[in-house]
Amino acid sequence: MSTEQDAARAIEAVFRIESARVIAAVARVVRDVGIAEELAQDALVAALERWPETGVPDNPGAWLTATARHRAVDLVRRRETYARKLAELGRDLDEAAWDPDIEDAGDGDAIDDDLLRLIFTACHPVLSTEARIALTLRLLGGLTTDEIARAFLAQEATVAQRISRAKRTLAKAGVPFEVPYGPERAARLESVLEVIYLVFNEGYAATAGDDLVRPALCEDALRLARVLSALMPKEPEVHGLAALLEIQASRTAARTDASGAPVLLADQNRSRWNRLLIRRGFAALTRAGELGGAPGPYALQAAIAACHAQAPTYEDTDWAAIAALYRRLAAIAPSPVVELNRAVAVSMAEGPGAALAIVDALAADPALHAYHLLPSVRGDLLERLGRHAEARAEFARAAELTRNERERELLRGRAAGR
Repeated sequence: MSTEQDAARAIEAVFRIESARVIAAVARVVRDVGIAEELAQDALVAALERWPETGVPDNPGAWLTATARHRAVDLVRRRETYARKLAELGRDLDEAAWDPDIEDAGDGDAIDDDLLRLIFTACHPVLSTEARIALTLRLLGGLTTDEIARAFLAQEATVAQRISRAKRTLAKAGVPFEVPYGPERAARLESVLEVIYLVFNEGYAATAGDDLVRPALCEDALRLARVLSALMPKEPEVHGLAALLEIQASRTAARTDASGAPVLLADQNRSRWNRLLIRRGFAALTRAGELGGAPGPYALQAAIAACHAQAPTYEDTDWAAIAALYRRLAAIAPSPVVELNRAVAVSMAEGPGAALAIVDALAADPALHAYHLLPSVRGDLLERLGRHAEARAEFARAAELTRNERERELLRGRAAGR
């Protein structure tokens, strides 16, 4: 590989790390995330042209930010009168003596504020869930359109259109580039947390495809959760989400065998669980509790994950405590999926008969009509009750419903009595 190719790869790696902060800083000037991303890409092109000759600056992020902001300032000057924008943007436009090699990283607090604004903008509820996820991975995760498409088993053209439409929607709706305050803040924060949670879940248990786990998506979501908890240290649910993802991610290596086949929780080698991630999760959960107030949905789910992490073996799991936590979760965030999970805990704490009554009551819920885990859980309960023929029929039905090949193989095996 040539030196130029090596340099280009190094520059692109730097850009992936720094791109979110560059876009955030530029978006504060132009007030449009689509234009901000284009200007950040322009800065990348400038780096690809200049750095192979001059070398990578000591602070490449500051260089990229300064370059992109300079271009943003030029754009603003061209679009509107300088006097008006000078009054509006003040020192942001005082760039006449600009030199990208004077590496001023700027005010760290201002950079963090910009990054937080970008997170809230990309996750704005005016966008569909799919659009929020794609735009967040693009702007904050630094993923290419192709990488997002491969992660979600979608066509690249579809993802590109989704991202472009999201940017247009934000611009058309006049979504302000700001962190919300007051009554709107809670609803907007809920949208941000949901996006990060959904990205992690798709990596932790892929909806479709040949792989059960996609670690790269888990890592992207975990990084976003950590960034958010650093930017919003006084929000308990932010720490609750971080705790949940840290603890869940600790099990990733043990969830599949060498061939990629799923390994059920009862059969996992707990020595393969990542103790560092568990400790980080426990620390985040403690911080959430110290901030006071009743725990939210993510903190409660983190507490459930902590119960699993604390148990040295599957048999030592405090299922009664987990069932109680699911009851509390159902009270504040009711859903048939929460009830199904509660049924699993009840089956371990009180027996499969008590849990089967809960599951059967969920059978008519339209939200679970095509949810493969409903017949999967029911099959497990029936098997434990000795009703093997019925259990095999449920596993076969679950296998038909899932779109993940690895899960389908596991369920077909159970349907065949293996």
